Amino acid sequence: MRIAVTGKQGQVVTSLIERGAEIAEIIAVGRPELDLADSDSVARSLEALRPDVVVNAAAYTMVDKAEQEAETAFRVNAEGVAAVAAAAARLGAPLIHISTDYVFDGQLDRPYLEDDPTGPTGVYGRSKLEGERRAAENCENCAILRTAWVYSPFGANFVKTMLRLGESRSELGVVADQRGNPTSALDIADGVLAIAERMIKDPSRELRGVFHMTGATEASWADFAEEIFARAERHGRAPVSVKRITTADYPTPAKRPANSRLDNSKLRRLYGVALPDWRPSLAICVKRLLDHS
Repeated sequence: MRIAVTGKQGQVVTSLIERGAEIAEIIAVGRPELDLADSDSVARSLEALRPDVVVNAAAYTMVDKAEQEAETAFRVNAEGVAAVAAAAARLGAPLIHISTDYVFDGQLDRPYLEDDPTGPTGVYGRSKLEGERRAAENCENCAILRTAWVYSPFGANFVKTMLRLGESRSELGVVADQRGNPTSALDIADGVLAIAERMIKDPSRELRGVFHMTGATEASWADFAEEIFARAERHGRAPVSVKRITTADYPTPAKRPANSRLDNSKLRRLYGVALPDWRPSLAICVKRLLDHS
């Protein structure tokens, strides 16, 4: 199985390279060869690789900065996705497109289902929602995977930020009124590989469309931080206490969804794919980061 993944340094692409090494040929292609802001480079790069599956893992992900850079966010997250999807369609290759919980407004009182009404509150979420539409429009052979709160030993993420801040502080204020599903990028990679293999073998329409794929069980950001510091303390780090604060106490340019919880039952039912509880995956991530610090 030959998989072309957009991006070279992101959490998902790096995890796919690690997890897929023994079961697939993972080819990461990103700037300057493939730039989602340059549709011609997308078509040229993917058609030269001729993969069995295309995974679009690259994106403009600077949530706050997107409020001032809407044109760039849409060029990458919508127009770039359209180019990836069109190239996959020309190649006859299934497309797996990575999306986000930010397509929802966060006001629902339960985990979101795939067919719940969307309503992004910021530029980033709107650009990703438009990317979903463009992916489906340009490639019928497409699975869109919405995920959330992604962390890993790679790239920039909440776990690495907490560990860095915890080196010099004994207490940190962390938002406690936003809830979601912390999700390991390594677990995402395992899920993507299983989905890719199934899509190649099975053309069923029910295996195409939108799916939610996050870590099992929910948490607030404060819960997440407390678990990170508890794990770090077991590895010899000094204790760090978490002061639970509200979203209003930590204003940001882009509004975050209060409820980022996603219901993963559709993916489990149709693909047999269910990501594990986030805590054991977090324990592995923290150990890796501290072992190499």
